[in-house]
Amino acid sequence: MEERIAGVIEQQRAFFKGNQTKDLSFRRAQLSLLKQVLKDNEEAMYEAIYQDFGKSAFETYMSELALVYHEINSLLKNMGKWSRKRRVPTGLANFPASSYILPEPLGVTLVIGAWNYPFQLSLIPAITALGAGNTVILKPSELPTRSSAILAKLINDHFPPEYFFVMEGGVPETQALLAQRFDKVFFTGSTSVGKIVYQAVAKHLTPVTLELGGKSPTFVLADADLKMTAKRLVWAKFLNAGQTCIAPDYVLVDQAIELEFLQVLKAELELFQERTQNYQEHYSRIINHKNFDRIHRLIHPEKLFFGGETNREERFISPTILQGVSFDDPVMEEEIFGPVLPVLTYNKLDEAIAWVKERPKPLSCYIYSTHRKSIKKILCEVSFGGGAVNDSLMHISNSNLPFGGVGMSGFGRYHGKAGFEEFSHFKSILDKPLWFEAPLKYLPYSPLKKKLIKWLLE
Repeated sequence: MEERIAGVIEQQRAFFKGNQTKDLSFRRAQLSLLKQVLKDNEEAMYEAIYQDFGKSAFETYMSELALVYHEINSLLKNMGKWSRKRRVPTGLANFPASSYILPEPLGVTLVIGAWNYPFQLSLIPAITALGAGNTVILKPSELPTRSSAILAKLINDHFPPEYFFVMEGGVPETQALLAQRFDKVFFTGSTSVGKIVYQAVAKHLTPVTLELGGKSPTFVLADADLKMTAKRLVWAKFLNAGQTCIAPDYVLVDQAIELEFLQVLKAELELFQERTQNYQEHYSRIINHKNFDRIHRLIHPEKLFFGGETNREERFISPTILQGVSFDDPVMEEEIFGPVLPVLTYNKLDEAIAWVKERPKPLSCYIYSTHRKSIKKILCEVSFGGGAVNDSLMHISNSNLPFGGVGMSGFGRYHGKAGFEEFSHFKSILDKPLWFEAPLKYLPYSPLKKKLIKWLLE
């Protein structure tokens, strides 16, 4: 296995040194080919996700493939502009000269995808790396076995390994990959595994992007439109059965509206179940029994307000709401990553903000309110990766908004231009002609020269 991995990396390094990936027409052709391959095999991808998650084709398209196509289209439209030389001011100290920045690809990159959205979270960073002119080895998560297999087949059947290659496998394969030297590593997953990845690549001083997770709070203020809040919050929380890194992890609601808020949440969930004869056909399963058991343990029977139905054999946990929860409860000690929504109350907004700030910085934060002063207060005081006001999750759909975490929820940004820059190096160039050279920096030094240099540089 180690020899095979090393061999592919060497192939990619040699291919990259040949400069073909720096050609914009080559990049466009490869991204267009990838889009066509995905389009031609959508049904097979839908079936793979259904086998792994029980997820409908509609939801797979909406939450996975649509975002992938959007990112490819964005790169095809903009990467020429993003690749251009960028002129910057030079200043009198270097007169006469020009200054500019040259974007260039980093080289051979490794993308380690996550299991919860196996197409989107693997392909978007991979296509961004390709669009920036790199080669890519993609390591999808082994947990959704059928999704991993279809990715490997589609990529490896249509692209040469020296350019774009999918390496399937589990922990041993990941460790073997991380033992190699790459020019960039991009990882999406848990904070605990992110630390392992960070330590592994440090020995090569490899730049790394870590897209991790955390407990993303939702503030529901007393003036919020509760009906619309419930509609948007329920969709975002229970999409993919809560197995979303930016899902609302818990709600902090003003105590004055707690009971009304809970009833509106309940009504929205009941309506969700009534919209189809069998809503379970449109509702995902937990990825495996290990995660099912972990989530099941977090459902405190005495704090159950709604839901709580489970079926271990089918890996099914119904949308569940907990009330009367405190930060001391087990459900608040880890990222839930499942269809369980704890509701906590606060008396004063400052109190709720302080609770969030005492804990690791979350990947996302959501605010439901029409009071602009309170919204501004939360946005200014709470540090988080990204989020939304009066919505949840949907900031990920805008490629003009860089996506990433802060602190324990990760570092680095991608989507759109931010992703292109994440997989690029920017060479700073001072371009000076030979026909003139000021004598200021040369011997002999004098008080007058010092005075002139001070005037030029300060």
